[in-house]
Amino acid sequence: MYKQQDYITPVTVNNLSDLFYERVKRSADKVAYTYYDEDNSAWTDLTWQDMAKQVELWHTAFRHEGLVKGDRVAIMMRNCPDWVVFDQAAYSLGLVVVPVYTNDRAENIRYILENANVKIFFIEDPTHCKELIENESIFNGDGLKDLIRIVTHQSIDGYNNPRLAQVETWLPSYAETIEQVTLEPDDLATVVYTSGTTGRPKGVMLSHNNIFMNAHSGAIFEHLDIEDVFLSFLPLSHMFERTAGYYMPMVIGARIAYARSIEQLGEDLLIIKPTIFVTVPRIFERVYNKIHDQLAKKSPVAQGLFKLAVSVGWYRFLVQQKRQGWHPKLLLWPLLNKLVAGKITAKLGGNLQLAVSGGAPLAPEIAKTFIGLGLTISQGYGLTETSPIVSTNKLNNNDPFSVGQTMAGVDVKLSDAGELMVKGATVMQGYWNNDDATKDVIDSDGWFHTGDVAKIENDHIYITGRIKEIIVLANGEKVPPSDIELAISSDSLFEQVIIIGEAKPFLVAILTVEEENWKEFAKQNGVSPEESSLELENIKEIFLKRINDQLSEFPGYAKVIRCHVVLKPWDIEGGLITPTLKLKRSEIHEKYTSEIEEMYRGH
Repeated sequence: MYKQQDYITPVTVNNLSDLFYERVKRSADKVAYTYYDEDNSAWTDLTWQDMAKQVELWHTAFRHEGLVKGDRVAIMMRNCPDWVVFDQAAYSLGLVVVPVYTNDRAENIRYILENANVKIFFIEDPTHCKELIENESIFNGDGLKDLIRIVTHQSIDGYNNPRLAQVETWLPSYAETIEQVTLEPDDLATVVYTSGTTGRPKGVMLSHNNIFMNAHSGAIFEHLDIEDVFLSFLPLSHMFERTAGYYMPMVIGARIAYARSIEQLGEDLLIIKPTIFVTVPRIFERVYNKIHDQLAKKSPVAQGLFKLAVSVGWYRFLVQQKRQGWHPKLLLWPLLNKLVAGKITAKLGGNLQLAVSGGAPLAPEIAKTFIGLGLTISQGYGLTETSPIVSTNKLNNNDPFSVGQTMAGVDVKLSDAGELMVKGATVMQGYWNNDDATKDVIDSDGWFHTGDVAKIENDHIYITGRIKEIIVLANGEKVPPSDIELAISSDSLFEQVIIIGEAKPFLVAILTVEEENWKEFAKQNGVSPEESSLELENIKEIFLKRINDQLSEFPGYAKVIRCHVVLKPWDIEGGLITPTLKLKRSEIHEKYTSEIEEMYRGH
C-alpha cells in the first residue's frame, strides 16, 4: 500500500550519507537489495542492517588509508550491493565518489584518475587493472602520483606492488566505530565524467543536495511505494540509474534487485517480477524488433490480431488520459489482452507497474506499441549536469511523445533561440577544474543552457532539436561528431568523414579516401585500387582499426563499430558540401540511407 509517510524528506536529512542511515533506522530488517551470488549460484537478499554492517567495514578501511574529507575515490564495478557499500562508506567520511565505466578504455580511465586526483581506485575485474598496468604504466613514477591504493575483488597474478590490494585482505576483520564527518548539503558528493566538445570528458560536480533533491522530487512525482521492487541493470556510473535506480528507492524504502547481465535480462525479469523498471529506449527497441521478427513468421490472422490489440490498447490509453471518449471497441480489450497483450507483458515479469524511459528519445511508434499493449511508460528528460532528471510524465497526464512536466524545484524557460534552460537545486556546481567550460553553460543568472531546442505546451516539454551538433546514442551517452570527424580525418588516408549514431546503439562512419594515399594503401595491402576493393572485409577491418586508433583520447563509447568507405569525394556539384566546404549532413545521410540501414541491420 502506498504510504508517502515512509518517504525520507529533506526536512529529515540533508545529505546522502544521512539518507542511508535514516533508511537503516526506519527499515533495518526489511530487504534492501537482491543479487545473484555466483559462488553459491543463488539469489540472495540483504537487509538494510546487513548493508550498514558492510558500510562500517569499508568506512574503517578508508580511514586506515588516511583519507580526509574531500578526497576523491573511484569505483569501476558492475551494479551490485558492493557499489552501494563503497558509495555510502565514502560519503560517511565526506569523500567524493568518481564512477568509471567498466567498458571504458585504459587511456580514458587514466585521464579520469589523474584529472580527479583519485586516491583509492576500486576495481571489480582484475583484467581491467592488468590493462591499465600494461598499457598505461600506472605504477611508474611519472603518473598517477596521488593514487595510493588499487583494490580488486580478486588477486592479480604477476604483479607485486604495494599499491595493489585484494578486497578480502584490505578490509579489516572488524569494524571500528563509525566517525561520520559533518556534511553540509552543498558539499561535493561526486564527480561524474561526461564527454565534452574537446573529446576529453568533463567532470560534472554534483553536491549532496543536487542529488538528494532530485531523488526526492522523483519519488513524490508519482505514488511509488515501499513495497515496490526496482530491477537495476543500467550502469550505476550513469547518473540516470544512480539517481532513479539507487537513491530514489532509498528515499522510498523500496527494494532493488540487480540484473545479472543484459543477455539474461529477460530471464531476470521473470524471476524478480519487478514493479518499477528504469530503462533506456534501446531495451524497448530490442523487444520491439524481436516481436516483429516473430510476427513476420506468423499467419496474417495473428499479425492482424496483434495490430488490433495495439490499436484498441492505444485508444484505451487515450480514454484513460481523458483525450478520447468511450467507444464500443473497448469491449474487445479483455479478450485482446488475454490473447495478445497479456502474453507479452507477462514476459516482462507480469507485475510491472511503471517503466521509466530516459537517456535518449523513445521512438513514437515504439512508445505507442508498448503502451497499446498495456505497459505504463513514462518518458523523461535530463542531463548529468542536472542530477539528472529535469522532467518526466505524470501518469495521469502522460503524453509519451513529450518528455513530460518539470520536477519539483526545477524551473525551465526557453531562450530567444528556443534553447531549453534549467535552473534550480539540481543544477550542478560546475565542471571539475574547468571554470571556462562551466561559464559556457551556466550564465550569470544561474541558468544552465542544455543545448537542446524545445517547445513547451500544456506544461509538457517537447525536445525538437539541438543548438550544437551532439549525437545522443541509444544508451544516452553524448558524443561530439565534429571532434570525432576531425580526429579521424587527421589520418591522411581519409579525406572526408561523417559520423552517424543518433538514437542508435553505436557509432558508424561514412568516409571518402584521398586518391593518391588510397592507391598506395591498396598497393601495400595487395588489392586493386578499384572501388570494389573498399568492400573487402579485410580492408574494412583495417579501416576500422585506423579510424579507432585516431579516437584513443575519446571515451570508450565513442568508438566506430562499422564504416562505409567511398572512392569519389563529395563535392559542391553533387550537393553534398557547401561553397565553404562544409559537409551537408542531412543530404549525405539521405544519399546513403540504404548503406546506413545495412550497417545497423541485426542490432
